[in-house]
Amino acid sequence: MNSILKQVSPSPTTMIRMDHTHVLATFHRYHIDTPAKTKRSLVNLICSALEVHAQLEEEIFYPAMRDLASDGALVDKSFPEHAEMKRLIARLREMEPHDPRYDETVMELMRDVIHHVADEETMLLPDAERRLGDRLGELGAQMTKRRLELTAPRVGEMARNAVTAMPVSSMVLTAGAVVAGAYLVTRAFGREA
Repeated sequence: MNSILKQVSPSPTTMIRMDHTHVLATFHRYHIDTPAKTKRSLVNLICSALEVHAQLEEEIFYPAMRDLASDGALVDKSFPEHAEMKRLIARLREMEPHDPRYDETVMELMRDVIHHVADEETMLLPDAERRLGDRLGELGAQMTKRRLELTAPRVGEMARNAVTAMPVSSMVLTAGAVVAGAYLVTRAFGREA
């Protein structure tokens, strides 16, 4: 794996915690009285983030942990939780914000995510940091590369939703971070060729 990508990529545990923080912060922007267009954008951001997050964990992080974990139950427990989140996401994607069950479904997804985050952050991630040691950099680079592959086709959709859902000051900071990240990744992949 490209050494520059390893240097600029967060560890998988840091990446997972950052994803958790981002999704929970977006959930907290959702309110019952939020305009329908903003609700839809917030939910789209949440759903996209959760889909990418779950795929990264299922493809890269969980298999690495399963190989090393003293108790595979922690990892095995996550798959049904992901399945339930995916079910709720599919339901939300078919609903309109005006549907009386929309808010209820968003709150159900939020409760499930909060429970999942608590389990991962108190048990699985500390276990990963103890057991993965030297592999953390390599796994972080793999997850960063895969994240770019998963999000590339969704960039336009994610940007539109972010513009609708987020205040301008947050957008300016996010845009700066995206530009800086894209520059670093472009340089990392450019040197790999």
